[in-house]
Amino acid sequence: QVQLVESGGELVQAGGSLRLSCAASRRPFSSYAMGWFRQAPGKEREFVAAISSNGGSTYYADSVKGRFTISRDYAKNTVFLQMNSLKPEDTAVYYCAAGFGSTSSYDYWGRTSSYRHWGQGTQVTVSS
Repeated sequence: QVQLVESGGELVQAGGSLRLSCAASRRPFSSYAMGWFRQAPGKEREFVAAISSNGGSTYYADSVKGRFTISRDYAKNTVFLQMNSLKPEDTAVYYCAAGFGSTSSYDYWGRTSSYRHWGQGTQVTVSS
């Protein structure tokens, strides 16, 4: 069982930046693709970004492309989500997820069903 712990969420003004972190408890971290999803009140959980197990491929939702960057640190078993130019519509609980496999497909890693392990979430609030 992989345990994922997110951190870094907080209240920020529109136009500001945040970096979310997700620490994984178990090796081999390098076997898992990692994703970030978010869920706003009254809405379904939606895909934000993902990174392949070897770090060679990244995938982004259109709504965050050019503003958010996903990366991973294998030595620290951690995946990051750098969020710039934040907007009020980015307000949500952000979840980290781990999925086993090496498929290189935006459609695959953009689905919640492709991930087996989930964190508890971290709240991001962007004020206007």
